[in-house]
Amino acid sequence: MTDALTIRVSSGAGTGRTTLAAFDAALMAAGVADYNLVRLSSVVPPGSRVLEVAGADQLVGAHGDALYCVYAEAHAQLPGHEAWAGVAWSLRDDGSGAGLFVEHEGPSHEQVETDLTHSLEDLSATRGGTYHEAGRHLVGITCETLPVAAVVVATFRRAGWEEAGDAR
Repeated sequence: MTDALTIRVSSGAGTGRTTLAAFDAALMAAGVADYNLVRLSSVVPPGSRVLEVAGADQLVGAHGDALYCVYAEAHAQLPGHEAWAGVAWSLRDDGSGAGLFVEHEGPSHEQVETDLTHSLEDLSATRGGTYHEAGRHLVGITCETLPVAAVVVATFRRAGWEEAGDAR
């Protein structure tokens, strides 16, 4: 039997002279800046556990590794504007550990909270109402002068390129 998958959820916010630099600063704060992000479609495998962690406690790997993850990212460039990102997750009621992630971004905490709630409710309804919310994580930042970014990332697994095989 294999070990249970531990999915780590962290967040970060950052500022930079460009939106890309702000996004990189947010990734650095979330502990995932030196990975190539591979976005997943938000399904949690059975037997998984989800942990909220600080960026320093995210997965450890080599510079440039692939990182399989679910994430939300938000940006703001105008002074006074906000960038909010969030993920929420639900688990199936059968105790299997199977679940779902949803991710949203927006200009306010309230909008992202509402979108996360509605998405989890609708995804559960689509599956016969057999899921319950198990957690959520949001982060936001306000633009003062330079562009800002907020990111919440749920990491599933990392892979080095030697594991990817020969792509020639």
